[in-house]
Amino acid sequence: MQPKKTDYRIEKDSMGEVCVPADKYFGAQTQRSLDNFKIGEEKMPRELIDALAIIKLCAAKANFEILPEKMTEQKLSAIEQACDEIISGELDGNFPLSVWQTGSGTQTNMNVNEVISNRANEILGKKLIHPNDDVNMSQSSNDVFPSAMHVSAYLAIQVRLIPAIDRLVGAFKKIEAENFDVIKSGRTHLQDATPIRFSQEVSGWRGMLEASKEQITLSLGTLKKLAIGGTAVGTGINAPADFGHVAAQKISEMTGGKFVSEGNKFHALTSKDALVFAHGAIKGLAANLLKIANDVRLLASGPRCGLGEINIPANEPGSSIMPGKVNPTQCEAMTMVCVQVIGNDTSIGVAASQGNFQLNVFMPMMIYNFLQSVRLMSDAMESFHENCILGLSVNRGKMRENLEKSLMTVTALNPYIGYENAAKVAKLAHSEGITLRDAVVKLNFLSAEKFDEIFDFNKMV
Repeated sequence: MQPKKTDYRIEKDSMGEVCVPADKYFGAQTQRSLDNFKIGEEKMPRELIDALAIIKLCAAKANFEILPEKMTEQKLSAIEQACDEIISGELDGNFPLSVWQTGSGTQTNMNVNEVISNRANEILGKKLIHPNDDVNMSQSSNDVFPSAMHVSAYLAIQVRLIPAIDRLVGAFKKIEAENFDVIKSGRTHLQDATPIRFSQEVSGWRGMLEASKEQITLSLGTLKKLAIGGTAVGTGINAPADFGHVAAQKISEMTGGKFVSEGNKFHALTSKDALVFAHGAIKGLAANLLKIANDVRLLASGPRCGLGEINIPANEPGSSIMPGKVNPTQCEAMTMVCVQVIGNDTSIGVAASQGNFQLNVFMPMMIYNFLQSVRLMSDAMESFHENCILGLSVNRGKMRENLEKSLMTVTALNPYIGYENAAKVAKLAHSEGITLRDAVVKLNFLSAEKFDEIFDFNKMV
């Protein structure tokens, strides 16, 4: 069935005419991609589209500076307005392409080129700007798309991920300060261990986040290197010699990211090791948060038949059949997110290994997974912070009870009676259900008075 002429307009590309929805700014190449790649529901991320608009605007500014006879002030002004509208969200709905398209991202690059050119021409009231000759001037999808991957990844980490880490770190610091005096039983191998301050336990969680932030921040340096200026295969064909450098400067000015045009464009086009490195640090954060969330839900297990050492907020009913049950749902959401991110890392690593000759052709999937990881990690940390950690409280009585029942505090006796005798004390106390104090006296290793003198929880932490 032919579409109604009133609903569609005719657009042309090098392959001929295509019917395009009349209310959209994209053109023929975008429509061809829509028709040819009806795969899944995953669409190109908004963050990537914004990064492409940033690059297109900065490329136009660089061309205006280097090639003013081609990129005129009139063209630049219209392109700038169109790019600003993309970034502000005014043109949402014009970027419908599937992640599962050409592996170079060419069709999404052209999607952005077409939207900018058509909107710019509408602003000018005439067809002056061409998607390839003007919006894509001095560029190729092969250097623009990987550059947009780096820009979007960098900005997502800076704007969303790191602030979310900082907020969670701040919450843990508060818990540490409020509970410095609380001493509890440590645990290793899921078994009782020597005592620890609860603040020390929480400092371990905080330290994990601080270490992850340091590692992620370190990886940002690799993302600052852009492929822009390499054009099709890294040689820079059809781009002025200084274009990559000037465009990177403009991108830096617009984003504050201090981006540079990578010196070796052949590396920049074919290798995706920077994304692998950065996502590896994000996977490290996921591994740490998985451990933290598991610790929290185990410490909160109960309320009567588990450890019950901390209390977490009761946000919603936990069971459709058991009245009054409350589950550690925020911990469960966090752990699912972490597993997803760890899976994304495998996909990104395999995809990065598939760079053949001058170009990697797994880029849309890589950046989709990367940005999904940043988004999920950021959202999960915000939710965990707001709906779990801020409402966490300490069951001091239960911690003290567990501490006093622990047999591993016997370790403090090693310097006085030796390891072998201390083991005998622990075994006797456990088998007869008596205290360590009673056991050490019964075995005639120490007097009750000497035990009381040397056995001090505060000295053990």
